[in-house]
Amino acid sequence: MCGICGEIYWNGQRADISRLKPMLEQMVKRGPDDEGVWIRDQVGLGHRRLSIIDLSDAGHQPMQDQEFTLVFNGCIYNYQSLTVELEALGHKFVTHSDTEVILKAYRQWGLECVQHFEGMFAFAIWDDDQQQLLLARDRMGIKPLYYAPVEGGMRFASNTQALLTRDDIDTTIDPVGLHHQLTLHAVIPAPHTILKGIKKLEPGHWMIVNPDGQMYKKRFWHLEAQRLTEIHGKPAPQSDQAWIDLIHNDLKEAVHKRLTAADVPVGVLLSGGLDSSLLVAMLHEAGVKDIKTFSIGFEDAPEEKGNEFEFSDLVVERYKTDHQQYLIPNADVLPRLHEAVEAMSEPMVGQDAVAFYLLSEKVSEKVKVVMSGQGADEVFGGYSWYPKMYQAGSNIDLSKPQDAVNAFAPHYFDRSHQEWLEVVNPEYHIEDVTSILIGDQLTDPGADTFLDQVLRLDVTTLIVDDPVKRVDNMTMAWGLEARVPFLDHKLVETAMAAPIELKVKSDGKHILKEIARGLVPDEIIDRPKVAFPMPALKYVRGEFFEYMKTLLTSPQAKKRGIFNQHKLQQLLENPEAPQSFTAIQGSKLWHAALLEFWLQKHVDKSI
Repeated sequence: MCGICGEIYWNGQRADISRLKPMLEQMVKRGPDDEGVWIRDQVGLGHRRLSIIDLSDAGHQPMQDQEFTLVFNGCIYNYQSLTVELEALGHKFVTHSDTEVILKAYRQWGLECVQHFEGMFAFAIWDDDQQQLLLARDRMGIKPLYYAPVEGGMRFASNTQALLTRDDIDTTIDPVGLHHQLTLHAVIPAPHTILKGIKKLEPGHWMIVNPDGQMYKKRFWHLEAQRLTEIHGKPAPQSDQAWIDLIHNDLKEAVHKRLTAADVPVGVLLSGGLDSSLLVAMLHEAGVKDIKTFSIGFEDAPEEKGNEFEFSDLVVERYKTDHQQYLIPNADVLPRLHEAVEAMSEPMVGQDAVAFYLLSEKVSEKVKVVMSGQGADEVFGGYSWYPKMYQAGSNIDLSKPQDAVNAFAPHYFDRSHQEWLEVVNPEYHIEDVTSILIGDQLTDPGADTFLDQVLRLDVTTLIVDDPVKRVDNMTMAWGLEARVPFLDHKLVETAMAAPIELKVKSDGKHILKEIARGLVPDEIIDRPKVAFPMPALKYVRGEFFEYMKTLLTSPQAKKRGIFNQHKLQQLLENPEAPQSFTAIQGSKLWHAALLEFWLQKHVDKSI
């Protein structure tokens, strides 16, 4: 896990270390162990390393193999088997790293090398023979990859902070990004971001940048959500229990891959929920002793507890893990909120972002790699709105985008297009791009039912720029690598082919609940699904409210003019009124304030 950056020009300008160095400085925390720069004429590549595999200097990047030069962020979990395969094809290796595997795979298979990789990755390869730059991002979008067109060229990096080190990037608000930001709880699907001048490569895509500046993208993975006769070359299961057994085996394999592809110890972020508890059980099944687990909790609010320690303690007791538990008082949250927003590549409103940031700080003192349960709810149908969508979509025409949006939006959108027009000032007004995007994706061929479409949309698009990005940013802010077994692409493909009824049964996640039975305490399996508790940000009160108000009424916010002042004042006067919360109970005040907070910190650089 690392940070990568680079630049390429086609107007005769040469790459320069004076531009790469500031970019690398913005990624030191992503890769605290080493730094490297490579420049040749119009191309420059930079790398910050977090040493996980082949801890020797042989794993230094940028890594070269004759005419190819690579910078890579992530982990190729099947690198050992690929090494054996490539050696049989005549390739010679000089390291034991997954980085060199990418170079040899590119030499052997060219652009099709990405089809052979199992893992999370974002990489750039300069091909000196072809005089072209290849950028690629993993199927699930676990690793980020941003790029910015500049005069006569392009720059790319693992985070937007690196790209914003120079003032030749267009930092005006992208109305499309703004529409998504305020309707999809801060999910802005690729290629857009909140800023016009910064884009991001779509998951499961590669992009070629040619010497004349032309850019060509191609999608190399498309997820199906259909009942199939074969799963990974074998006959599909014919019973519910056979499906559960198959997915159990796939999950074991996903955990095992993420355990063995590391030359350092691996821990678990244990929330007390089903998903992270099941990961601990899987590691125990794999024979891991003294599993290192970590939990965090916060101060209670009158309406809600601030921790789930009573449940995480049950797992710790059953498996005798080496456990660390941290309780954070509210007085410590607001001062650290600045740091968490500093670590955000894009504005994120998930209330547990700060929790992940603070937990990662502690965990990074003990281990360099952790497993996390992100993705289980989206893949296996764990959220409360899925049964509602299941019912709403039972009689719709899957070929009609508007029907699909009408079934989806009431249970998910933060606000309607009409409310967005009322909240946002006219200079940003555009058509209902969120409904168009969601309608197109929900009617994309390759899914049998409406809920199949919803789960595929969540897994391939919405999750990428919500929990997945949040976990990457907050853990990497402390040089901590997070691995997410539930988003193993082979496991996801199997789960998407499973009968939809198995996902909505038992109030959701029936398959995982059955796998967990006997491995995880029943109290955890049978408890209702709840969001990670962080009451201070869910109920914006006291000093938190005052700070949000200060941000939204500041001179910078008024000059930017995103929000209608009358609507904003109504929100400030009634932050806990029913209409001040979204369909999934997010605080609209927090959403607005966080956006302004991020812009002042990263664009204005005023706080």
